[in-house]
Amino acid sequence: MKTSRTFLDAIAHRRSYYALKNESPISDDAIREIVECTIKHVPSPFNSQSTRLVVLLGEHHQKVWELTKDVLRERIAPEKFAQTEQKINASFQSGYGTILYYEDQSVVRGLQEKFPSYADNFPIWSEQTNGMHQLTLWTALEDAGFGASIQHYNPLIDEVVAKEFQIHPDWKLRAQMPFGVPAAEPQEKTFEPLDKRLRFLK
Repeated sequence: MKTSRTFLDAIAHRRSYYALKNESPISDDAIREIVECTIKHVPSPFNSQSTRLVVLLGEHHQKVWELTKDVLRERIAPEKFAQTEQKINASFQSGYGTILYYEDQSVVRGLQEKFPSYADNFPIWSEQTNGMHQLTLWTALEDAGFGASIQHYNPLIDEVVAKEFQIHPDWKLRAQMPFGVPAAEPQEKTFEPLDKRLRFLK
């Protein structure tokens, strides 16, 4: 694995890559180490550890995007589906792997029952910890030489993906992250003025 940037450098460098190659700059074992470190150490409310990750490589990675195209083909007019198919082929399925992000609803329900005063907040906090997992993995994978993006074909693909990969019925799909070696530079990123987004009081 290449030398890592500083944490803030890595955050600043993270981008959405929409052109991917089916190549990896690191071993599959190294990918697993990154994922295991993320799911072990990213914080969660009440240390609930509700996030679940499914890493798809090889034929499994290919399959999830074939399933996605099958679902979308039934919902999009034929004259428009060709563009959607091309996007999936070149930007997602063309990569090396896909990470599926889930939240275990049995954990959320358990917390709601145990701490009823916070019941309305636990679904929100669950989404927050999932987002932290997404950012952490996204940044770590890019620091290792990958490009990635976050996609949200859920809930359209939830049922077929759960059936194909035998996903527990309590797991709720929140996002999909295709990743691979970048095949092109990311699009230019623009920023709103910081004084519109930040107050610094001292």
